[in-house]
Amino acid sequence: MTKTKTVFVCQNCGVESAKWIGRCPSCKEWNTYHEEIIVPASARDSSFIMEQVKRKPELLDDIKADEKNRLKTGMAEMDRILGGGMVSGSLILLGGEPGVGKSTLALQLALALKQTKILYVSGEESEEQISLRAQRLKGTNPLCYVLSETELESILTHSENIKPGLIIIDSIQTMSTGMLESSAGSVSQVRECAAQLLKYSKITGIPIFLIGHITKDGTLAGPKVLEHIVDVVLYFEGDNNYVYRILRSVKNRFGSTSELGIFEMVEAGLKEVSNPSELFINQHEESLSGISIAATVDGLRPFLIETQALVSSAVYGTPQRSSTGFDIRRLNMLLAVLEKRAGFKLGVKDVFLNIAGGIKVNDPAIDLAIISSVLSSNLDIPISRENCFAGETGLSGEIRPVSRIEQRIREASKMGFKKIYISKFHKNVPLKGLEIEVVYVGKIEHLLKGLFS
Repeated sequence: MTKTKTVFVCQNCGVESAKWIGRCPSCKEWNTYHEEIIVPASARDSSFIMEQVKRKPELLDDIKADEKNRLKTGMAEMDRILGGGMVSGSLILLGGEPGVGKSTLALQLALALKQTKILYVSGEESEEQISLRAQRLKGTNPLCYVLSETELESILTHSENIKPGLIIIDSIQTMSTGMLESSAGSVSQVRECAAQLLKYSKITGIPIFLIGHITKDGTLAGPKVLEHIVDVVLYFEGDNNYVYRILRSVKNRFGSTSELGIFEMVEAGLKEVSNPSELFINQHEESLSGISIAATVDGLRPFLIETQALVSSAVYGTPQRSSTGFDIRRLNMLLAVLEKRAGFKLGVKDVFLNIAGGIKVNDPAIDLAIISSVLSSNLDIPISRENCFAGETGLSGEIRPVSRIEQRIREASKMGFKKIYISKFHKNVPLKGLEIEVVYVGKIEHLLKGLFS
């Protein structure tokens, strides 16, 4: 009889150690090491439900792959992010904070695939709870099978009997395999279950959709291990105080990682937003100071957002700086540039900045819109609703060019804007068929004269 071997594994990052350590040397977290039993590789392989398929090397030119065989999800935003649909035999991981809507998105995906057999496995909810949520979503799928189970071997047995076209696992942290004696959710269990599901997916050609929890620092739990195993990693982002959710692709072996999808959380579930510019631009009955529109790009998708600024005298002596949806350090830099290059004494005033809609923007191209909002609020002069902005601001006060300027201009023209301010360093911008005036500015002073002269 072989002697049982144990190892201590960090439950945060997966680093192994021969003895218990108080603080993990890799992720610097305290009290994350737990003892786990090592299972020999021979025992692990013999218990796998599928028979091993003998493969032989093939010439690359002889292998035929058809892009048209992707499984369409029935959700345009999801298909865009995946590169046109789910590839056969792919393993897709969806991560996000608790309550953001991961399970709702997965169930809507199951209900949207009307002509495909779905096996929806939940380790967190009973069949009755899933049925109630499906009623709330007001969707039906006569080919959707629901299973409340946490044992991996049982799930694969049911899959063999049903022969589904898609398997959804909610969530991978609740799954466990009898090959390991550690508890569900441990790094070893998550890694082994994901590896077995990957093997099953590749052998059968069934795409598998996994839901994964994230840790308090915003990374997938168990995972960098998981991120290496799966084919696609999606992050579902959003604030519970707002109705908008953003689906991003962090890794995609079958498509671009530059796409993103936007959803709106409504009473009947998640509603796809095909034109986010209409949502992120509030319609005001009258012109108000401190408001400007930025033409931004997230990944490959252009849309317009509203930036709001408020500049007032510092009442409590020390000026306050507050920013929502934008980096506060970059805001301080822009205020310093305005004071140095444009002569505005903002050091003794409170400045508050907000990106409408509750989204977070990292695109430097909204610098020009933020500066315009701050100047508008400081002078108490409203900016015309027909103007929008796209430009990065340098420390010397120059307006720098930004990427994908043609897409930004086309989006602004489509939304009915008559004028857009961009850097004068953009060369040969094609404007055929666009009913919009492009104003080239080189420095902040030129912007000031053009807007408030």
